[in-house]
Amino acid sequence: MSFKTHRREVSVAIAIAVLSSLLAIAAPGYFARENLSDLFFANIPVLVVALGMTLVIVTGQIDISVGSIFAICGVAAGVLAKAGVPMPFAATASCLIGAGFGALNGALTAYIGIPSIVVTLASMVALRDALRWQSQGAWVQDLPPSFQWFGFTQAAYPTACFMTVALLILLFGWGLRNLGAGRAVYATGSNVEGARLVGIDTSLVVFSAFAVTGTLTGFAAVLNSVRFNQIPSNTGIGLEMKVIAAVIVGGASITGGMGTIAGTVLGVMLLGAIGPALTFLGMSAYWEKAIQGGIILTAIIIDAIRARSERQDGATAVESRT
Repeated sequence: MSFKTHRREVSVAIAIAVLSSLLAIAAPGYFARENLSDLFFANIPVLVVALGMTLVIVTGQIDISVGSIFAICGVAAGVLAKAGVPMPFAATASCLIGAGFGALNGALTAYIGIPSIVVTLASMVALRDALRWQSQGAWVQDLPPSFQWFGFTQAAYPTACFMTVALLILLFGWGLRNLGAGRAVYATGSNVEGARLVGIDTSLVVFSAFAVTGTLTGFAAVLNSVRFNQIPSNTGIGLEMKVIAAVIVGGASITGGMGTIAGTVLGVMLLGAIGPALTFLGMSAYWEKAIQGGIILTAIIIDAIRARSERQDGATAVESRT
């Protein structure tokens, strides 16, 4: 791995190391087992959805509807479990519902040609309002014991959850690097016309990226919901911004063609640590959004400078040949 190729990931890793060192000196309580466990669970939804969002952004698209899909999938899983549906089937249904909404977004974007920002903005508003109308703001309560912790004990669930999420990270990271489907994702985001000329079905690639993201959103909703004995109908508000920010900070280019799963994981870790770190350092939590915004803006500026430099290098190379 060269620094030039993965400099954003290395930079984020260095930032995490610096923050960890500061906390180790000034607030060692931050590394208490209970706090790290809370930090992990709080960021599971962001991390799982961000795996799919990486695919979407690398193809040059965006999905801001994941927060609303997350809410619907979580409520659906709770309603089904409360109705007596076995937990594995309720979880599968949640993933299928997420996949359905993701596929709808993907179809409208890839095959109809509507810009993804327009499609997913409409989905975000429509799905959130539909859930609010259907539930009347009521939470799903009186969930069966089998729903809690996915049927595991409270002590065993963290290990099972960690292993599941780690497996997802490894699978997505390996797939993007080694499978033809992963190379098609990068090719589509880098140059759509060029990808089509070499035989890649770019519409299918974009459609699949949205469908996978929807599926992962449904799965993330289940992983989050089983931690509690009731499910709010307004859950997932702001999730889309956290996910997109983590992917961009991790090195993905908002214009497509660049991004890694490792970078996304590091982006989630960095942004997710800021709020609790401020609390342990005795600083106002109101600074969290400002700091996150500054980090995101810096990442976008660096990305813009990199893109401009590459265009200038390309133009220079053409001039030298002529």
